[in-house]
Amino acid sequence: MYYTTPNSKVGSIFGTTREELDTPVQGSDRIILVCVFMLMMVGAIAVYSSIAYFAQTHNTTAGSLVFSHVIKLGIALIAMIFASKINYRVLARFSRIAVVFSWILLIAVMVYGDLVFGARRSLSVAGFSFQPSSFAAIALILHVAVLLHEKQDYIKDFKRAFIPILIWVTITCFLIALEDFSSAAILMGISVFMMFVGRISSVQLLGLILIGLAGGSALVLSSAERTSRVTNYITQVKDINSERLESSSGYQAQQAHIAIARGGVIGVGIGKSTQRDFLPAPYNDFIFAIIAEEYGIIGSSAVMLIFIVILYRGIGVIARYAPDVLGTLMALGATLMITLYGFVNAAVATGLFPVTGLPMPFISYGGTSMLFAGVMIGILLNISKHNRQIQNRFYNG
Repeated sequence: MYYTTPNSKVGSIFGTTREELDTPVQGSDRIILVCVFMLMMVGAIAVYSSIAYFAQTHNTTAGSLVFSHVIKLGIALIAMIFASKINYRVLARFSRIAVVFSWILLIAVMVYGDLVFGARRSLSVAGFSFQPSSFAAIALILHVAVLLHEKQDYIKDFKRAFIPILIWVTITCFLIALEDFSSAAILMGISVFMMFVGRISSVQLLGLILIGLAGGSALVLSSAERTSRVTNYITQVKDINSERLESSSGYQAQQAHIAIARGGVIGVGIGKSTQRDFLPAPYNDFIFAIIAEEYGIIGSSAVMLIFIVILYRGIGVIARYAPDVLGTLMALGATLMITLYGFVNAAVATGLFPVTGLPMPFISYGGTSMLFAGVMIGILLNISKHNRQIQNRFYNG
């Protein structure tokens, strides 16, 4: 494994060499591309099936909402292709600026953000709404990769390596957690895993994990809504009965369970879901329950298999055979961000996790999360271009 490159100071904006700007003339990873296209197709069909009731109650049509979803898929695809064209080392140079800018956006959303379901997670600018937390997650993953790469010569040093990385991770995750605890928890977990792969001391990492658990517990206890979600989850695991269903305690999870149970092995058929009329946000947070209802265990397992393939391809191939540590860590973070969101969304629908409100990449209805998921995949594709050991290619450029 290589711990240095000809220009190890990738955090510097200046000093770019011609070799770092040029992209090798070889195609991107075909398997990752096919998986993303499959998720997009499944998502478009699932959104159409799940959004009919929402459209009816909001004086619009399912067709118009699905058309909007397809447009967003197209934008995400363009972002993916654009990101795949830029050398990942060049993107890394702007990570520090991106994280600082994300802090500004995260503070702004707490003051000027749109209030939805008791939380401020999105900003509206010139008629467009976006979630700064998605941008902050990408920026932090890139910057953690950069810092770990630059500090490999003294990576075990507590003051010179661990503390600087800890500051960036803690501030970013704290600002996100104030309004979006689940996203912050996943981002913290990804950062810790990247630090582990980047050879940070295990003792130091254990301290960071304990700090994260203590801070997370404090944030959960400070919010009645978060505490209620955890309490309902524990109660649901211990005791499921009709009285809780009638009193609306754990209503979302219960309706998702009904949808999955109705689906059985082969499902009720495309567009024949009934739980979409009862599930809150069936086109977003609980879209996996609709997929399980309409396509059954076979269809929902196929979706999970796609995410597993992305996980294997991203870590087992692209990250493993990346030309340098920076590429390895960036590929690792990008892959985990995409796949963990998909796994957590499915885990919430099946009752394995408490209700979190995380979308399923390329499947759930939405704009910001889909856009930045496209950017993450684009980064993966760009790193794969630099790996000459990968034989499966799809397009050149």
